[in-house]
Amino acid sequence: MTVMNLLAVGANGAPTRLDPVQLFLEADIVVQAVMVGLLLASIWTWMIILSFSLRMNRLNAKGRHYETDFWGASDVEKHLRSEDRKAVPAARVAASGYGEWRRSTAKGVSDKDGARQRIAGAMDGQVAVEADELADRLNFLATTGSVAPFVGLFGTVWGIMNSFFQIGQQNSSSLAVVAPGISEALFATAIGLFAAIPAVIAYNRFSHAVNSHEARLQRFADRFHASLSRELDTL
Repeated sequence: MTVMNLLAVGANGAPTRLDPVQLFLEADIVVQAVMVGLLLASIWTWMIILSFSLRMNRLNAKGRHYETDFWGASDVEKHLRSEDRKAVPAARVAASGYGEWRRSTAKGVSDKDGARQRIAGAMDGQVAVEADELADRLNFLATTGSVAPFVGLFGTVWGIMNSFFQIGQQNSSSLAVVAPGISEALFATAIGLFAAIPAVIAYNRFSHAVNSHEARLQRFADRFHASLSRELDTL
């Protein structure tokens, strides 16, 4: 907006619509800092949402494909060696269980119940690692969802305090004196909600996705544990 436009607005009365850019430019430096921080948090939130969605889709597709091939394999050991275990969580779970089975049976089995517990513990531990690694990326969403509204509220409080200061400076309590500052202050709250609402929705949705993924891995681990347990009975 040019200087001539600003003069025209001042001559003709209040603007007919909100201009977010103008609200930001005319805000106090503290309120501007709050707005910038919230906008950066919002951008990072959307980056996490997009990347996590793509990652979960890939993991689910690879997991279904791997489990189908795994249960159809005639030689589990050969299958585990041939698969890229770094790319598929189910493969890492299977590898941890089979590795413990090999160690427990290397010199014969004197305690089959103990071997079963060690195999189950190895796979349960790997399932937890996989779930924790996924959930770790959601911490920022949880933090943004809970903190952003209060950060925006801080900007609002600061802007309103500044408006009251202008009342004292100009010895006038007219709406024309306080309205600009209050508008800028409330805009900070709006940006805080803009950052927080998607973060809360995404966190709840992705937490459910991580729990479902963990449950699927646990079912796979239980089924493989039952298969290894039957092998122990033959030794």
